[in-house]
Amino acid sequence: MSRRVLTPLTLTLATVLASSLFLSSCSEPMPSLPGLGPIGGMGPSAEIPNIGKTSGPVALLVPLSGPLAPIGQSLEQSVKLAFAAPGAPPLDVRDTGGTPQGAAAAAQAAIAAGDGLILGPLTAGDTQAVAPIARAANVNVLAFTNDETVGAPGVWPLGVSPGQQVRRVVAYAADHGRTRTAAILPDNAFGRMMASALRAKVNALGGPSPQIGYFGHSFASLTQTVRSVSAFDSRGASIEAKIRAARDQDTEAGRLIAAKLERQPIPPPPFDALLVGATGEQLAEVGTLLPYYEAGPPQIQLLGPALWAHDARAMATHDSLRGAIYAAPDPSLGLAFVQKFEARYGGSAPPDIDKIAFDAAAIAVLASREGGYTDRVMTNPEGFSGADGVLRLDPNGHVQRGLAVFKVEPGGPQIVSPAPTSLRPPAAPPIS
Repeated sequence: MSRRVLTPLTLTLATVLASSLFLSSCSEPMPSLPGLGPIGGMGPSAEIPNIGKTSGPVALLVPLSGPLAPIGQSLEQSVKLAFAAPGAPPLDVRDTGGTPQGAAAAAQAAIAAGDGLILGPLTAGDTQAVAPIARAANVNVLAFTNDETVGAPGVWPLGVSPGQQVRRVVAYAADHGRTRTAAILPDNAFGRMMASALRAKVNALGGPSPQIGYFGHSFASLTQTVRSVSAFDSRGASIEAKIRAARDQDTEAGRLIAAKLERQPIPPPPFDALLVGATGEQLAEVGTLLPYYEAGPPQIQLLGPALWAHDARAMATHDSLRGAIYAAPDPSLGLAFVQKFEARYGGSAPPDIDKIAFDAAAIAVLASREGGYTDRVMTNPEGFSGADGVLRLDPNGHVQRGLAVFKVEPGGPQIVSPAPTSLRPPAAPPIS
């Protein structure tokens, strides 16, 4: 039995966005958005299992009741923005109640109704509850969580993950000679995800194993972590001991020696790049602590998460935080989505996670037109041009994203490395 080879798609996610806003009362359809390339087609590949259904309605699993209902309702609006495109498959919206049990029940009901693809659910816990149900039914899942650990064949977490951010910013730092890395991270799931990604990336780059310290909520915990990771005691211990010995002489000569030693610089820390997971007030405290422990710029390049985009202007007021870099989506790429959302629904701009939901919905619409919701369609090596930039779904459940690198400057964050326009893997070298 022959299989149809997919031809290159001429429809981008941006085109879905434009066509989804076409109203029957309009005389002309809205044009596609400029600047976003097409999604390339791909033929059958023996390396990619044909997981997933080829047709059927698409299920949307979001919390429409409970404390997360406002988020779920906004996600539903963004998904429906994409599903307004002509020829989109039916959309089956189901309430998860914001709990893993509710998500599992919603998934079971959607599969029983014949749905061929699941969009959502929202959280990592909900996704873990849905995954085995979807897998047993051969239904693929495009989840909204940014927890990479839930990724598996047939389950893709589409949120911008801590790991994606860390890998991008660490690689950029390494390209600019900063290869000895350490980290000061919050003692929570977010910090542990950053730590795992840092270890893996540094190992892949062939750098020395990074020293990682975790801090709690208190200032004392943060202070101790910065002091420990910076190795301040070992770097400054000998000088401080000499200063004390000189002062103990209680002579003019001893006082002169002590004064001279106090002007002697403390050796730099054993790293030249520091990944910092603090935000808000704790980040400002880090800006004070680093120079105190002789572990700040220019000897050290500070690296951070996408959350710094919200702190960037405040960071620029601290000498020790100015010049820090972080990886995040380029916000200019999502302006078109935000404008269309506001035009359709009015009110304020949608939250950032709505871009994830829209992209998932647009991928579903495109896949329904190109052979169904199978791995062979959705793991296109060319990837997709989404509202947060390019992304690619890999067969193992990993999601690659094209992030930009920003530098904290007094006038606002500046892009020092633009987001890539393609994530296609490099071609294998020829066999000699």
